[in-house]
Amino acid sequence: MTNPINAIIQRKGWCVADGAAGSNFFGRGLEAGYPPELWCVERPDEVLWLHHEFLRAGADLILTNSFGANAMRLKLHKSENRVHEINKAAAELACQAAAAYADESGVRAVVAGSMGPTGELFVPMGELTFEQAVACFKDQAVALAEGGAQVLWIETMSANEEVAAAAEAAKSTGLPVVGCLTFDTARRSMMGVTPAEFAAFAVEIGLDAVGSNCGIGPAELMDSTTQLLEANCGLPIAAKGNCGIPQYVDGAIHFHGSPELMADYALFARDSGATIIGGCCGTTPEHLAAMATALNTTAPRPFDAAVMTEVLGAPWPDLSERGASEGGRRSRRRSAARAD
Repeated sequence: MTNPINAIIQRKGWCVADGAAGSNFFGRGLEAGYPPELWCVERPDEVLWLHHEFLRAGADLILTNSFGANAMRLKLHKSENRVHEINKAAAELACQAAAAYADESGVRAVVAGSMGPTGELFVPMGELTFEQAVACFKDQAVALAEGGAQVLWIETMSANEEVAAAAEAAKSTGLPVVGCLTFDTARRSMMGVTPAEFAAFAVEIGLDAVGSNCGIGPAELMDSTTQLLEANCGLPIAAKGNCGIPQYVDGAIHFHGSPELMADYALFARDSGATIIGGCCGTTPEHLAAMATALNTTAPRPFDAAVMTEVLGAPWPDLSERGASEGGRRSRRRSAARAD
C-alpha cells in the first residue's frame, strides 16, 4: 500500500506530526492514572477537540488516542475485553476530525494508529512470549485499520523484540508501518538498543519509517535523531520529542518547554534531515503551531550541530539544572539561530 506520509514529504519536504494526548487531557478533566484511551468512548468530544486543535495548529498527521489500548495495558483498568471497541472508536474519531478539517481547509491530514508498548517484559526476563505479543498487538492493529487508520505508528518502545512483534501484527493489515524507540540516558533504550542498531533493525523487519520519540527533552531527542540519520538506513526519519525536560512538581510531572524552544527543535530536526517532525509529552497545540510556523517560514539551513547545542543545550548533562533554564536562555538564542 502507498504510504501517504511520503506524499506529504514529497510535496513539502517534511511532515508535521501532532503533539501529546494525555498531558493535554489533564487540563480537560482527565485524572492522573486514568487511561486517556477510554475517553474515545466516554468523552469523544474531548478527543475530537484535541485532534481539531492540532490540525488547526498545522499538523499534517494526527495519531489516534490509542497508545495504551492493547489488552495488557487495558487489563490494568478491567477493560481488556474492549480492545476492538476502543481502538476502532479512536481511529474513527481521528478520521472524523481529519475529514472536518479537510472540509474547512481543503487539506486532508493523515491518520496514524498509535500502538504503544504492552508494559510487559519478554522471556526470559519476563513472562511475555513473542507469539503472545503478536496476538495482543494484532487485535489492536486490526481494529485501528477497521476504524480508518491509514498508517500504523508503533511508538515509545524500548526493545527490538517488541517492535518486531508489533510490526508483524501491524503489517498483517496491509498498512504502512512506522516504528519509534525511546532512548534514555547512556544514549540507549531501556533495553540497551542504540539508535544505529534500531535503524538497521527497522530495515531488517521492513518498516516504512523509523524514529525516536519521548525520552528526556529536545536536546536528547535530537541526539538520538542525528544518530539515526548517521546510520544511513534509507528510511524516512521521525523525530517526536518531549516539550522540554519533564520535572516532578507538586506531585505531578510538568513540562516547561516554551513554544520558542519547540520551534527551534523543529528547525534543527528538519535541517538535520528528519522528515517527520512532531512533539510528544507536554506538547500542546500552541507549541505545535510555533513549530509549524517556524518550518513554514524559515528556509532550510545547513545543519550546524554546535549551534544546535548552544540553543537546545548539550544532551545528557545535569538535567535538573538545564530544565530550570529551558524557557529563558534557549528562547533568547532563537532569533540568532534562525539568522544563521
